[in-house]
Amino acid sequence: MSVKAFELVPAVERELLMGDKARINIECIECCGKHLYVGTNDCFIHHFLLEEHATTKGMLSYTVQKLLFRYLGLKKPVEALKAASALERIIVLCDATVSVVDMITLEPVPSGGAKIKGVAAFCVNENPVNGDPFCVEIGVISARRRTVQIYMVYEDRVQLVKEVNTPEQPCAVSLDGYFLCLALSTQYMILNYSTGAAQDLFPYDSEERKPIVKRIGREEFLLAAPGGLGMFANAEGISQRAPVNWSESVMGAAVCFPYVVALDEGFVTVHSMLDQQLKQTLSFRDGHILQDFEGKVVLASTKAVYVLVPLPLERQIQELLAGHRVEEALTLTEGARRNIPKDKFQILHKRILQQAGFIQFGQLQFLEAKEHFRTGQLDVRELISLYPLLLPASSSFTRCHPPLHEFADLNHLAQGDQEKVQRCKRFLITYLGEVRSTEGANGCREDVDTALLKLYAEQDHESLLDLLASPNACLLADSAPWLEKHHKYFALGLLYHYNGQDSAALQLWVRVVNGDLQDSTRSDLYEYIVDFLSFCSNPDLVWKYADWALQRDQTIGVQIFTRRPVGQDQVKEQKDQVKEQVNPDDVITYLGKHSQALLLYLEHLVLGQRIQKEKLHTHLAVQYTDRVLSLLSQSPTADQQVSLARDKLQLLLRESSLYRVQLLLGKIQEYDQLFLERATLHGKLEEHDKALHILVHQLKDFPAAEAYCVRGSASRDPAYQQRLLHLLLGVYLDRDLPSSTGTGELEMAAVDLLNRHGELFDAVRVLDLLPEGWSLQLLRPFLGRALRGSMHACRTSQVALGLARSENLQLQHNRLKQRRSPVLVSEKKGCVLCHNTFSEPDCVCLPGGVPVHTHCAAQRVVRDSPTRRQLANSNNHT
Repeated sequence: MSVKAFELVPAVERELLMGDKARINIECIECCGKHLYVGTNDCFIHHFLLEEHATTKGMLSYTVQKLLFRYLGLKKPVEALKAASALERIIVLCDATVSVVDMITLEPVPSGGAKIKGVAAFCVNENPVNGDPFCVEIGVISARRRTVQIYMVYEDRVQLVKEVNTPEQPCAVSLDGYFLCLALSTQYMILNYSTGAAQDLFPYDSEERKPIVKRIGREEFLLAAPGGLGMFANAEGISQRAPVNWSESVMGAAVCFPYVVALDEGFVTVHSMLDQQLKQTLSFRDGHILQDFEGKVVLASTKAVYVLVPLPLERQIQELLAGHRVEEALTLTEGARRNIPKDKFQILHKRILQQAGFIQFGQLQFLEAKEHFRTGQLDVRELISLYPLLLPASSSFTRCHPPLHEFADLNHLAQGDQEKVQRCKRFLITYLGEVRSTEGANGCREDVDTALLKLYAEQDHESLLDLLASPNACLLADSAPWLEKHHKYFALGLLYHYNGQDSAALQLWVRVVNGDLQDSTRSDLYEYIVDFLSFCSNPDLVWKYADWALQRDQTIGVQIFTRRPVGQDQVKEQKDQVKEQVNPDDVITYLGKHSQALLLYLEHLVLGQRIQKEKLHTHLAVQYTDRVLSLLSQSPTADQQVSLARDKLQLLLRESSLYRVQLLLGKIQEYDQLFLERATLHGKLEEHDKALHILVHQLKDFPAAEAYCVRGSASRDPAYQQRLLHLLLGVYLDRDLPSSTGTGELEMAAVDLLNRHGELFDAVRVLDLLPEGWSLQLLRPFLGRALRGSMHACRTSQVALGLARSENLQLQHNRLKQRRSPVLVSEKKGCVLCHNTFSEPDCVCLPGGVPVHTHCAAQRVVRDSPTRRQLANSNNHT
């Protein structure tokens, strides 16, 4: 697709160059800065000064001044001119001779050594290998031989450096470093004149068309290939760019990045090097010269000189964007990177990406638009501002100038298409959700989060609650009316809570639960309020709304207290506010009018939190007892409820030891239905005989009686367990006590008890208790287990005795070893106890073989005896 990349501006008109001489034609041109040199067919060199001027429209125009012209005196056309600004010389090809003239005066250099004869064409090495700044390296095609010669041109002389033979007669040459790019008679080739390495490129016919060999960059050349192609080739003979498709009759080419400009018989064509597309075509008759000089493209017909002035790249890009040619604009922007300073390019590139994003946004190409917004680091408020009322009223944002897009707002973009509006809103939700946690939202987080909240509320989006439950910067003053408008009262409560206004949040939620406000966001809002209060750090709010919650449902409402930390510990909140937790005693007092909630709370403290306080355990036990007695007094009795209530009471009575036993025993003493509970309470008082009597004679529950003994002695010594079992056996065998249970039934229970726990009984005592009429066969299991237990105890004692004897024997052995060792005493050696010397050989050895006086050792034994130590301790206390 076309784009206006250049304008053709006249530089040297015909009248200024040749006046009224009709036969004078331009043969060659050279430009060096503001200086333009023109060689004509009548052997003249004309020197012009070009001054650039900007027009009112921002375009360039040229003012031309003719400084000088010089006749070379050879009566031949001037074929080529090359400026050597470092030498202040012009290298001239005329009449097959290369000579040097002064750049200012155009006078020939006086020395005769500054000429090269027999030259068909030459070129200047723009990437010289010689490090001398005061010489110019040129490549010369010999007119008579198949050679290319390398010369060094100085101010007043030339010097041959290298001569390279070629397989065919060269027609055109370009030089870069050590590499020669040659157009031979039938083909192009790359030749390294330093190593002699050659690389054939592709064939062509020099008789059909004029060859073009143009250096366009470091070790890269542009060539006119068959089929009307402009081919690129590097020094290795490889094409790293796609070819451009120009006409078969191209006679000249130039490069003004990122464009390739070509001249044919009637037109100038401009192709992009980035995408190889034809961008512009200019009509130009009688053209025969096209060259570029340091980025300036100069064009000449036979009678006049023109300059192809490139339009500013930014203007070209804006024209492409105006035509919605986004990809071309981005390609051109990337291609211009190397020609623009880095800082300026970054600014330009970001703006172009942002503009491209808005163009694709308007075309609903959201994926592409998002990528351009992200890469271009778009201020997200530019996008939000398209959506009416999304930016907070307090936002100070103003749109970029000049604007990045042509839309007034989303309604202007959609033109009444509601489906398009909804798609744009869904895109913004996605984009804001991604960008809010990145650097793209820095400095405008409040605007982003508030806009996102409004979109979520309007679209009934599921992420609204996630936004408000996480750290956010939503503005309360701007968001609250919006949430109320869309009946998002639960979300509004979350926003109040995030902003530290828990009272407002609870008031709003309670109205929703009571039906004063309609919001279906949460069907379990009542449970949520209870949970919220259970973690609320403000006790005043807890007490304020606890009664409302308990009146609605005591079972759920009591969770306000059961889920809270117990005690008066202080916890530090997120906002560094220290809040005191509610006291359990206060809660118990408060719950006095809510019996079910009170019971649940006491269960939480005693059974859940395992708080070891007599007051709490007694209170719970009394509550359980009252509950059981209340159910028993009803008529008819609800057996299932009574059973469940008794199970709870019995578990507490068994597991806890902190309640007031006598109090509970007094409450249930008169109730025959609660024998099991009475037995448990007697057990807590160590009145095991009474407990067992109830279990055996009142309840007739022999397994329960046996379990009572096992459970009651679980953490006690074996003697205690044996005592309980003997008590139970005595109850079974006591015939003096009145009982409604048959004697045979009790005897069988006694036999079963003995047979199951025979090893735990004292067999002698049992045999004394048993009636004489019992058979040995009936007691065989008991006697077997008792005998095995007795034998096991006997053998264990024998083992222990053997080990003790072995240890005693080892100690005696050690003692004998000590006695065998000599003990040396002398008058010079002192006792370590009294520090006096030995006057007699009698001594006592302490552990370690240290000798002491016998009387000192005796005193030490008396001093260290247990009785002596006790007396000493008693005296110290006194």
